[in-house]
Amino acid sequence: MGKNEGQIVIKKYANRRLYNTGTSTYVTLDDLAVMVKRGEDFIVQDAKSGEDITHSVLTQIIFEQESKTGNTLLPISFLRQLISFYGDQMQMVVPSYLEHSMQAFTEQQAQMREQITKAFGDAPIGKNLKVPLQLVEEQVRRNTEMFHQAMQMFSPFMAAPPAKETRKAEAKDIDELKEQLRALQTKLDNLG
Repeated sequence: MGKNEGQIVIKKYANRRLYNTGTSTYVTLDDLAVMVKRGEDFIVQDAKSGEDITHSVLTQIIFEQESKTGNTLLPISFLRQLISFYGDQMQMVVPSYLEHSMQAFTEQQAQMREQITKAFGDAPIGKNLKVPLQLVEEQVRRNTEMFHQAMQMFSPFMAAPPAKETRKAEAKDIDELKEQLRALQTKLDNLG
């Protein structure tokens, strides 16, 4: 049977080959990455033991994507913070927090795309069209507020940071984001 409760079953063999039981074809990690992007639900099982190894295979896909493209989604500071949570009291909270944060980010991303489309129509962003920094600044502000609220929810004894320090951190984040946007706009201008 190719599916397990609505999930596609991928079998991983000792020779490291992956077999999609739903399509009866061998697949690669790149194929699995495409399936993830399409929203297809699958589980990866060790062909011999039947053990669920989905987590390690998805982690391997992330590792390969990070090393292939040179465009890393996981900054070193994030990786260091993530590693520091292993064995920490907060370790149990981190997975659900990250899952919630990614879901909120995905929803905000859709809202931001909608705002850009309303502001500029379906015109591609290029040499003569620049994304207003106000949209990006507002998004950074919302993300920062959401992060602080979530951390307080998970740790009710955590004191709220002083407003002055928060504003400084937000201003620094916004300045960094502005610089990144300028660099991206320069690259777009050079391509055009």
